[in-house]
Parts: sequence; C-alpha cells; structure tokens
Amino acid sequence: MDLTKSFRDLKIRGTQINYYFICKTKLYLFSKNIQMEKESDIVELGNIIHRRSYKNEKRDVIIDSIAIDFIKNNDGALEIHEVKKSDKMKTADRYQLLYYLFYLKKLGIEAIGIINYPSKHKVEKITLTEKGEKELMKIIEDIENIINRDEPIKPERKSYCKKCAYYEFCFS
Repeated sequence: MDLTKSFRDLKIRGTQINYYFICKTKLYLFSKNIQMEKESDIVELGNIIHRRSYKNEKRDVIIDSIAIDFIKNNDGALEIHEVKKSDKMKTADRYQLLYYLFYLKKLGIEAIGIINYPSKHKVEKITLTEKGEKELMKIIEDIENIINRDEPIKPERKSYCKKCAYYEFCFS
C-alpha cells in the first residue's frame, strides 16, 4: 500500500485503529455509522474521566480525520496524549496512538506519544519506529478491506463483550 500518493485522502480514524484490535464487528459497524457508544454508561464514564483530567492542556485537537485528546510542548518536543479509562486494551491503545504519530509524520510533524491512564496514575511513552510504520500500513489496508465489505464479520464472543455498547446488536 502506497500511502504517500493518497495520504490526504486517508479517512481512517484513530477509533477505527483501536476497534481493529478490540473487535472487527465493532469496527465495521462503527465505520458504517452504526454507533452505539452514545447509549453506553461505560463510554460515558470514559468521557467524564477525559473531561475532568488535564483541564489545563490544549485538548481535543482535530487534524483531518484524527482527534488527539491533548497536546503539550515539553522543552521543544511535541507530545501528543491519548487519555484512556483503563489499561485493559493496551495493544489497541498503543496502535491508536502510533497511528496518530504516523499520520502527523506524514504531515511533516515529529512528535512523541503518551498514553495517560489517569485512574491508574500511569503514563506510557510511545515512539513510532520503521517497524511500527510497516505494521500500520498493513493494518490500514486490512481495515479498508473490512469496512468495504457488504456485511459485517460475524461477531466473536470475547470476555469483555458483555460490557460493549454493541453487545445486544451482536448477540440478541
């Protein structure tokens, strides 16, 4: 996949990268604007944590199709931060932030990524490597294949499904 030619046309969002690791059915439904999160108490709790944390930072920075929770300038180094309620979905969280770093790099902006877990008083630093870029290109291609399907991938039951906003949609 050659992203350099059509990079500005890339419409993948960070949430889609995240959902790719959590559930491909959720990814498909979300991408088709079937968004059940607005009804979820768990999602609302995450939104409350996001709103109450890091109030003094430049928050909710939108660049094209990505939405960065907040940015900081730390001694001349640009930091982009993603705020998460829990560290239970670490892989999904890491790749979402790696995607933001990748996206910014394609725009000529070098940055460091930080995942913030305020309820755990934990932070994780993320840097984009060449290996990470190659993995992301494969992931983006796979996401595009998933969202261009005529129907969703059959849901796969996972331990966290019952807490998902899409649970009834998938398993009723």
